[in-house]
Amino acid sequence: MPSRIPAGGQRGWIIPIGGAEDKQSRRRILRRFVDLCGGEHADIVVIPTASRLPDTGSKYEDLFDRLDAGKVTALDIAKREDGAREDVLKRLEKANGVFFTGGNQLRISTILGGTPAAKMIRERNAHGVHVAGTSAGASILSEHMIAFGKEGSSPRAGSVRLAPGLGLTNRFIIDQHFRQRDRLGRLVAALAYNPFAIGIGLDEDTAAFINPDNVIEVEGSGAVTIVDAGGLSFSSMAEVSQSQPVCLLGLKVHILVQGATFNLHTREASAGVLGSTR
Repeated sequence: MPSRIPAGGQRGWIIPIGGAEDKQSRRRILRRFVDLCGGEHADIVVIPTASRLPDTGSKYEDLFDRLDAGKVTALDIAKREDGAREDVLKRLEKANGVFFTGGNQLRISTILGGTPAAKMIRERNAHGVHVAGTSAGASILSEHMIAFGKEGSSPRAGSVRLAPGLGLTNRFIIDQHFRQRDRLGRLVAALAYNPFAIGIGLDEDTAAFINPDNVIEVEGSGAVTIVDAGGLSFSSMAEVSQSQPVCLLGLKVHILVQGATFNLHTREASAGVLGSTR
């Protein structure tokens, strides 16, 4: 469950990124994350647990260094006992930003889930620390996580499998590499299982910067697809077999690009200042 925000306090920003973010040119997603964390005063922890590549953490250390972040440390959390190490917890306690890399989200949930480190990240976010993740690192941020599924635009009962995520919030379900990998069907199927949540489909090089007031601000070169099941009037999910398409009535869909916003509380979208830069 999300940690309680202290009286008079503000939750930190939650920043899921759709993967393949620009790392060479303007790097505006990563740059905005560094700026939120304080720029030259930023103290960022990188968690490369999702990746099996040994240099993923060091690559992001270099990326954030080149964006003039004050301090960057990649934490080696490769097995469950690492999530209880004193040095890991002390480093997380000092950071003002946490960044999860891409890879396999089940590696994060099975290695980090339920550990003191996971609890600390939730608590630190509730006390104002910003938490971002790209690709698999984006999927893990919410309470309900898409573990895996089948591509395709039609929702089918067996097209998605859900697992517990990190639990910074229970307001949404994330899917990434969205249009590039044709994942509308599995996101809609996830919402058919859990209509309370809002579906957020993130294109590559696109991020949803979710502020403490639960307003999404879109950043990047692609689009964010919002699927709102709050007005769902009918679902055949309970009647169909695993391979059959699901009938859903009352869904609302928004396509947001840079400068557009969506309020997760009121469920209202705004075009904002399209194409705006920061």
